[in-house]
Amino acid sequence: MKETKKILLNSRPEGKPDNSNFKFETENIPEPKEGELLLKSVYVSVDPYLRGRMSDAPSYIPPFEVNKPIKSLVVAEVLESRHDNFKKGDHVSGMLDWKEVQVAKGDEMMKVDKEKAPLSAYLGILGMTGLTAYLGLTEIGKPKEGETLLVSGAAGAVGSTVGQIGKILGLRVVGIAGTDEKLDMLKDEFGFDEGINYNTTENMREAIKKTCPDGVDVYFDNVGGDISDAVLFNINKFSRTVVCGAISVYNETSIPQSNSVQPFLIKKSSLMQGFVISDFADKHPQGVKQLATWLQEGKLTYTETVREGFDNIPQAFLDLFEGKNKGKMVVKV
Repeated sequence: MKETKKILLNSRPEGKPDNSNFKFETENIPEPKEGELLLKSVYVSVDPYLRGRMSDAPSYIPPFEVNKPIKSLVVAEVLESRHDNFKKGDHVSGMLDWKEVQVAKGDEMMKVDKEKAPLSAYLGILGMTGLTAYLGLTEIGKPKEGETLLVSGAAGAVGSTVGQIGKILGLRVVGIAGTDEKLDMLKDEFGFDEGINYNTTENMREAIKKTCPDGVDVYFDNVGGDISDAVLFNINKFSRTVVCGAISVYNETSIPQSNSVQPFLIKKSSLMQGFVISDFADKHPQGVKQLATWLQEGKLTYTETVREGFDNIPQAFLDLFEGKNKGKMVVKV
Protein backbone atom coordinates (compact mmCIF):
# COMPACT_ATOMS: atom_id res chain seq x y z
CA MET A 1 0.00 0.00 0.00
CA LYS A 2 1.65 3.21 -1.21
CA GLU A 3 -1.21 5.57 -0.41
CA THR A 4 -3.38 5.90 2.67
CA LYS A 5 -6.67 7.55 3.39
CA LYS A 6 -6.84 10.20 6.11
CA ILE A 7 -9.63 12.18 7.77
CA LEU A 8 -9.16 15.93 8.23
CA LEU A 9 -11.06 18.58 10.13
CA ASN A 10 -12.76 20.35 7.23
CA SER A 11 -14.37 23.14 9.28
CA ARG A 12 -15.09 24.06 12.87
CA PRO A 13 -18.62 23.06 13.96
CA GLU A 14 -21.24 25.61 14.93
CA GLY A 15 -23.25 23.75 17.55
CA LYS A 16 -23.63 20.04 16.89
CA PRO A 17 -21.02 18.70 14.44
CA ASP A 18 -22.06 16.93 11.24
CA ASN A 19 -20.42 15.13 8.35
CA SER A 20 -19.57 18.40 6.57
CA ASN A 21 -16.98 19.09 9.31
CA PHE A 22 -14.88 16.15 8.07
CA LYS A 23 -12.93 15.65 4.86
CA PHE A 24 -11.33 12.53 3.38
CA GLU A 25 -8.08 12.74 1.46
CA THR A 26 -5.26 10.42 0.41
CA GLU A 27 -1.53 10.85 0.84
CA ASN A 28 1.64 8.93 0.09
CA ILE A 29 3.01 6.84 2.93
CA PRO A 30 6.52 7.92 3.96
CA GLU A 31 9.33 5.53 4.83
CA PRO A 32 9.99 5.27 8.60
CA LYS A 33 13.23 6.86 9.78
CA GLU A 34 15.45 5.73 12.64
CA GLY A 35 13.39 5.46 15.84
CA GLU A 36 10.09 5.38 13.93
CA LEU A 37 7.41 2.78 13.22
CA LEU A 38 5.20 2.17 10.19
CA LEU A 39 1.75 1.52 11.68
CA LYS A 40 -1.54 0.17 10.37
CA SER A 41 -4.59 1.30 12.36
CA VAL A 42 -6.61 -1.58 13.83
CA TYR A 43 -9.01 0.11 16.28
CA VAL A 44 -9.77 3.83 16.53
CA SER A 45 -11.32 5.43 19.62
CA VAL A 46 -14.00 8.11 19.25
CA ASP A 47 -14.75 10.14 22.38
CA PRO A 48 -16.94 13.12 23.34
CA TYR A 49 -13.93 15.24 24.38
CA LEU A 50 -12.85 15.40 20.74
CA ARG A 51 -15.71 17.85 20.19
CA GLY A 52 -13.87 20.40 22.33
CA ARG A 53 -10.74 20.06 20.21
CA MET A 54 -12.77 20.85 17.09
CA SER A 55 -13.32 24.37 18.46
CA ASP A 56 -10.58 26.96 18.77
CA ALA A 57 -11.57 28.10 22.26
CA PRO A 58 -8.80 27.94 24.90
CA SER A 59 -8.76 24.60 26.68
CA TYR A 60 -6.51 22.13 28.49
CA ILE A 61 -5.39 20.65 25.17
CA PRO A 62 -4.62 22.39 21.85
CA PRO A 63 -7.44 22.45 19.28
CA PHE A 64 -7.32 20.48 16.05
CA GLU A 65 -6.19 22.53 13.07
CA VAL A 66 -8.50 22.96 10.08
CA ASN A 67 -7.30 20.92 7.08
CA LYS A 68 -5.10 18.79 9.33
CA PRO A 69 -5.81 15.21 10.47
CA ILE A 70 -7.90 14.56 13.56
CA LYS A 71 -6.19 12.54 16.29
CA SER A 72 -7.42 10.13 18.93
CA LEU A 73 -6.25 7.05 20.77
CA VAL A 74 -5.55 4.24 18.29
CA VAL A 75 -4.42 0.63 18.53
CA ALA A 76 -2.19 -0.18 15.57
CA GLU A 77 -0.13 -3.03 14.14
CA VAL A 78 3.57 -2.53 13.47
CA LEU A 79 4.21 -3.10 9.74
CA GLU A 80 7.85 -2.03 9.90
CA SER A 81 10.06 -1.05 12.83
CA ARG A 82 13.15 1.09 13.04
CA HIS A 83 12.97 1.21 16.83
CA ASP A 84 14.78 -1.27 19.07
CA ASN A 85 11.78 -1.85 21.38
CA PHE A 86 9.37 -2.94 18.65
CA LYS A 87 9.26 -5.53 15.90
CA LYS A 88 6.99 -6.26 12.94
CA GLY A 89 3.71 -7.77 14.13
CA ASP A 90 3.70 -6.02 17.52
CA HIS A 91 0.64 -4.01 18.53
CA VAL A 92 0.87 -0.55 20.06
CA SER A 93 -1.46 2.15 21.35
CA GLY A 94 -0.99 5.88 21.27
CA MET A 95 -2.37 9.21 20.07
CA LEU A 96 -2.37 8.87 16.31
CA ASP A 97 -3.87 10.57 13.27
CA TRP A 98 -7.07 9.26 11.70
CA LYS A 99 -5.16 7.48 8.92
CA GLU A 100 -5.22 3.91 7.66
CA VAL A 101 -1.41 3.75 7.67
CA GLN A 102 1.10 6.22 9.10
CA VAL A 103 4.59 6.70 10.51
CA ALA A 104 5.00 7.54 14.21
CA LYS A 105 7.80 7.87 16.74
CA GLY A 106 8.33 4.65 18.66
CA ASP A 107 9.02 6.50 21.91
CA GLU A 108 5.46 7.85 21.86
CA MET A 109 3.84 4.40 21.54
CA MET A 110 2.99 1.83 24.22
CA LYS A 111 3.20 -1.86 23.42
CA VAL A 112 -0.02 -3.80 24.14
CA ASP A 113 -0.50 -7.54 24.50
CA LYS A 114 -3.47 -9.15 22.73
CA GLU A 115 -2.88 -12.33 24.73
CA LYS A 116 -3.78 -10.56 28.00
CA ALA A 117 -6.86 -8.69 26.73
CA PRO A 118 -8.63 -7.97 23.43
CA LEU A 119 -6.91 -5.18 21.54
CA SER A 120 -9.95 -2.90 21.75
CA ALA A 121 -9.79 -3.10 25.56
CA TYR A 122 -6.66 -0.94 25.46
CA LEU A 123 -8.80 1.92 24.16
CA GLY A 124 -11.34 1.42 26.93
CA ILE A 125 -11.20 -0.46 30.19
CA LEU A 126 -7.36 -0.73 30.17
CA GLY A 127 -6.83 2.66 28.56
CA MET A 128 -7.92 6.22 29.06
CA THR A 129 -11.51 5.19 29.81
CA GLY A 130 -10.62 2.89 32.69
CA LEU A 131 -8.05 5.29 34.13
CA THR A 132 -10.51 8.18 33.98
CA ALA A 133 -13.09 6.16 35.90
CA TYR A 134 -10.69 4.72 38.46
CA LEU A 135 -8.58 7.78 39.21
CA GLY A 136 -11.47 10.25 39.08
CA LEU A 137 -13.48 8.19 41.54
CA THR A 138 -10.67 7.30 43.94
CA GLU A 139 -8.58 10.47 43.86
CA ILE A 140 -11.43 13.02 43.94
CA GLY A 141 -14.50 11.02 44.97
CA LYS A 142 -12.62 9.34 47.84
CA PRO A 143 -15.43 6.80 48.32
CA LYS A 144 -16.09 5.12 51.65
CA GLU A 145 -17.81 1.78 52.06
CA GLY A 146 -21.57 2.12 52.53
CA GLU A 147 -21.86 5.51 50.80
CA THR A 148 -24.14 6.27 47.84
CA LEU A 149 -22.55 6.88 44.43
CA LEU A 150 -24.62 8.51 41.67
CA VAL A 151 -23.31 8.34 38.10
CA SER A 152 -24.65 10.33 35.13
CA GLY A 153 -23.93 9.12 31.62
CA ALA A 154 -23.85 5.76 33.37
CA ALA A 155 -24.24 3.60 30.26
CA GLY A 156 -21.19 5.14 28.61
CA ALA A 157 -17.70 3.71 28.77
CA VAL A 158 -16.52 5.77 31.74
CA GLY A 159 -19.83 5.74 33.61
CA SER A 160 -20.31 1.97 33.48
CA THR A 161 -16.76 1.46 34.73
CA VAL A 162 -17.21 3.96 37.57
CA GLY A 163 -20.30 2.12 38.75
CA GLN A 164 -18.54 -1.24 38.78
CA ILE A 165 -15.59 0.15 40.71
CA GLY A 166 -18.06 1.67 43.16
CA LYS A 167 -19.58 -1.76 43.78
CA ILE A 168 -16.12 -3.31 44.24
CA LEU A 169 -15.42 -0.64 46.88
CA GLY A 170 -18.67 -1.34 48.73
CA LEU A 171 -20.88 1.55 47.63
CA ARG A 172 -24.56 1.69 46.76
CA VAL A 173 -24.58 2.71 43.08
CA VAL A 174 -27.31 4.49 41.11
CA GLY A 175 -26.95 5.24 37.40
CA ILE A 176 -28.65 7.77 35.11
CA ALA A 177 -29.08 6.82 31.44
CA GLY A 178 -31.37 7.50 28.49
CA THR A 179 -33.30 4.26 27.85
CA ASP A 180 -34.85 1.44 29.87
CA GLU A 181 -32.69 -0.98 27.90
CA LYS A 182 -29.58 0.80 29.12
CA LEU A 183 -30.88 0.76 32.71
CA ASP A 184 -31.42 -2.99 32.47
CA MET A 185 -27.85 -3.34 31.23
CA LEU A 186 -26.53 -1.28 34.14
CA LYS A 187 -28.26 -3.49 36.68
CA ASP A 188 -27.93 -6.90 34.99
CA GLU A 189 -24.42 -6.62 33.54
CA PHE A 190 -22.67 -4.05 35.72
CA GLY A 191 -24.30 -4.56 39.12
CA PHE A 192 -25.83 -1.10 39.62
CA ASP A 193 -28.45 -1.04 42.37
CA GLU A 194 -30.88 1.41 40.76
CA GLY A 195 -31.32 3.43 37.59
CA ILE A 196 -33.08 6.57 36.33
CA ASN A 197 -34.21 7.09 32.73
CA TYR A 198 -33.71 10.81 32.14
CA ASN A 199 -35.83 10.75 28.98
CA THR A 200 -38.96 9.48 30.74
CA THR A 201 -38.46 11.17 34.13
CA GLU A 202 -40.53 14.32 34.59
CA ASN A 203 -39.01 15.39 37.91
CA MET A 204 -35.33 14.49 38.09
CA ARG A 205 -34.90 16.02 41.53
CA GLU A 206 -37.59 13.74 43.00
CA ALA A 207 -36.34 10.70 41.06
CA ILE A 208 -32.88 11.13 42.58
CA LYS A 209 -34.40 11.55 46.02
CA LYS A 210 -36.36 8.31 45.56
CA THR A 211 -33.47 6.21 44.26
CA CYS A 212 -30.95 7.75 46.69
CA PRO A 213 -33.02 7.86 49.91
CA ASP A 214 -29.90 8.42 52.03
CA GLY A 215 -28.73 11.26 49.76
CA VAL A 216 -25.77 11.40 47.38
CA ASP A 217 -22.28 11.14 48.86
CA VAL A 218 -20.33 10.93 45.60
CA TYR A 219 -21.63 12.23 42.26
CA PHE A 220 -19.61 11.28 39.18
CA ASP A 221 -20.73 13.82 36.59
CA ASN A 222 -20.34 12.98 32.91
CA VAL A 223 -23.11 15.18 31.52
CA GLY A 224 -23.58 18.55 33.29
CA GLY A 225 -26.75 20.52 32.48
CA ASP A 226 -30.19 20.02 34.03
CA ILE A 227 -29.41 16.56 35.40
CA SER A 228 -26.49 17.85 37.42
CA ASP A 229 -28.56 20.79 38.63
CA ALA A 230 -31.08 18.31 40.06
CA VAL A 231 -28.34 16.39 41.85
CA LEU A 232 -27.37 19.49 43.84
CA PHE A 233 -30.67 19.30 45.74
CA ASN A 234 -29.78 15.79 46.92
CA ILE A 235 -26.13 16.01 47.96
CA ASN A 236 -25.11 15.11 51.51
CA LYS A 237 -22.90 16.94 53.95
CA PHE A 238 -19.26 16.62 52.85
CA SER A 239 -20.29 15.13 49.48
CA ARG A 240 -17.82 15.05 46.59
CA THR A 241 -18.75 15.82 42.97
CA VAL A 242 -16.29 14.54 40.37
CA VAL A 243 -16.69 16.64 37.22
CA CYS A 244 -15.50 14.43 34.39
CA GLY A 245 -17.54 15.59 31.40
CA ALA A 246 -20.38 17.82 30.22
CA ILE A 247 -21.65 16.20 27.04
CA SER A 248 -25.08 17.83 27.43
CA VAL A 249 -23.59 21.27 26.76
CA TYR A 250 -20.65 20.57 24.43
CA ASN A 251 -22.63 21.62 21.36
CA GLU A 252 -24.24 24.75 22.87
CA THR A 253 -23.52 27.96 20.99
CA SER A 254 -24.32 30.20 23.99
CA ILE A 255 -23.47 29.96 27.66
CA PRO A 256 -26.04 27.61 29.27
CA GLN A 257 -28.09 28.87 32.20
CA SER A 258 -27.61 26.79 35.33
CA ASN A 259 -28.08 26.83 39.08
CA SER A 260 -25.46 28.70 41.06
CA VAL A 261 -23.56 25.92 42.80
CA GLN A 262 -22.09 28.03 45.60
CA PRO A 263 -25.08 27.98 48.01
CA PHE A 264 -25.32 24.20 47.72
CA LEU A 265 -21.59 23.66 48.25
CA ILE A 266 -21.49 26.02 51.23
CA LYS A 267 -24.59 24.59 52.89
CA LYS A 268 -23.31 21.02 52.54
CA SER A 269 -19.57 21.72 53.00
CA SER A 270 -19.30 19.94 49.66
CA LEU A 271 -16.41 19.50 47.27
CA MET A 272 -16.73 19.85 43.47
CA GLN A 273 -13.64 19.29 41.35
CA GLY A 274 -13.02 18.90 37.64
CA PHE A 275 -10.09 16.98 36.22
CA VAL A 276 -8.37 15.66 33.13
CA ILE A 277 -6.65 12.31 33.19
CA SER A 278 -3.18 13.80 32.73
CA ASP A 279 -3.56 15.38 36.21
CA PHE A 280 -2.80 11.94 37.65
CA ALA A 281 -0.12 10.85 35.17
CA ASP A 282 2.12 9.53 37.94
CA LYS A 283 -0.65 7.13 39.00
CA HIS A 284 -1.38 5.70 35.53
CA PRO A 285 0.85 2.59 35.87
CA GLN A 286 -0.70 1.67 39.23
CA GLY A 287 -4.16 2.33 37.83
CA VAL A 288 -3.69 0.05 34.80
CA LYS A 289 -2.31 -2.67 37.07
CA GLN A 290 -5.33 -2.49 39.38
CA LEU A 291 -7.81 -2.42 36.49
CA ALA A 292 -6.13 -5.41 34.83
CA THR A 293 -6.24 -7.35 38.12
CA TRP A 294 -9.97 -6.70 38.57
CA LEU A 295 -10.58 -7.61 34.92
CA GLN A 296 -8.71 -10.92 35.29
CA GLU A 297 -10.54 -11.66 38.55
CA GLY A 298 -13.89 -11.17 36.82
CA LYS A 299 -14.80 -8.20 39.03
CA LEU A 300 -14.84 -5.81 36.07
CA THR A 301 -16.53 -6.26 32.73
CA TYR A 302 -17.14 -3.91 29.85
CA THR A 303 -19.31 -3.44 26.82
CA GLU A 304 -18.40 -1.93 23.49
CA THR A 305 -20.14 -0.54 20.48
CA VAL A 306 -17.93 -1.54 17.55
CA ARG A 307 -18.43 0.06 14.14
CA GLU A 308 -16.70 -1.40 11.09
CA GLY A 309 -14.69 0.48 8.49
CA PHE A 310 -12.32 3.44 8.35
CA ASP A 311 -14.86 5.51 6.41
CA ASN A 312 -17.34 5.21 9.30
CA ILE A 313 -15.15 6.90 11.91
CA PRO A 314 -16.83 10.36 11.62
CA GLN A 315 -20.35 8.90 11.85
CA ALA A 316 -19.39 6.83 14.88
CA PHE A 317 -18.20 10.04 16.54
CA LEU A 318 -21.41 11.88 15.64
CA ASP A 319 -23.51 9.02 17.03
CA LEU A 320 -22.04 9.62 20.49
CA PHE A 321 -24.15 12.78 20.73
CA GLU A 322 -27.29 10.81 19.89
CA GLY A 323 -26.65 8.24 22.65
CA LYS A 324 -26.26 5.43 20.13
CA ASN A 325 -23.39 3.80 22.01
CA LYS A 326 -23.46 1.30 24.83
CA GLY A 327 -20.16 1.54 26.65
CA LYS A 328 -17.05 2.40 24.69
CA MET A 329 -17.45 3.40 21.03
CA VAL A 330 -14.63 2.10 18.83
CA VAL A 331 -14.18 1.67 15.10
CA LYS A 332 -12.56 -1.47 13.74
CA VAL A 333 -10.60 -0.32 10.73
